[in-house]
Amino acid sequence: MGKRGNLLEKKKGQTTIFILIAIVIIAAAVLSYIYYPEISSVLGITSENPSSFIQTCLEEEIEKSVEKLSLQGGSINPEHYLTYDNSNIEYLCYTNEYYVPCVMQQPMLKQHIENELKKDLKDETNACLTSLRETFEKKGYEVSGGSRDLEIELLPQKIIATIDYSLTLTRGSTENYKSFKVVLDNNLYELASITNSILTWELNYGDAETTSYMAYYPNLKVEKKKQTDGTTIYILTDRDKGDKFQFASRSLAWPPGYNG
Repeated sequence: MGKRGNLLEKKKGQTTIFILIAIVIIAAAVLSYIYYPEISSVLGITSENPSSFIQTCLEEEIEKSVEKLSLQGGSINPEHYLTYDNSNIEYLCYTNEYYVPCVMQQPMLKQHIENELKKDLKDETNACLTSLRETFEKKGYEVSGGSRDLEIELLPQKIIATIDYSLTLTRGSTENYKSFKVVLDNNLYELASITNSILTWELNYGDAETTSYMAYYPNLKVEKKKQTDGTTIYILTDRDKGDKFQFASRSLAWPPGYNG
């Protein structure tokens, strides 16, 4: 009985120690949660810095705008388009006559796309900046900011949104930010460049040989959809990333029933 009693006492002591350790861990977790803002301020840590906040807030909106624009020939709200597969695809080269080469509708396609994205993302950018301000005010920061301006740039393999916004955060110490950049992994730059090349063929010959593009760019798929009115719809797809750009052209069209 003596040995058994000692064994029971030993087990009770171990159980008590485990319980105390658990209580300490829970208490530490609760105190860390309650006083984390003060601790992070002293250590210079924030749960989410302004740059990552803006990246997270705006990245999805940029993706949506890019996808919509890419399916519509480079415009958010196309004015001169052909409806195909539930998309209003803009004519980037067009003539309404027969036997006549088309006229370029967006000779500065890259710049046009950048401006379209800038206009479409203006409200969302302002909403993200307002949310940023409110979020950090709730964390106990004194927040001040200046004017807001957005620039979009298509670059090889990426799209960069630069927000000129002077932001000052003060809570103990002061942090200053002059601008924010949101980077999107997307090859719209490359697809727009290939589009310009195809449009040059359309302008000069009324058609483009697409197999040469796929031979030169193994990851590129180029589809050419001929329509009865003489329109050609081109669909460019990156096989690896799934990025797509499609547009319409009508050039050197023949009347229905023409046999050459």
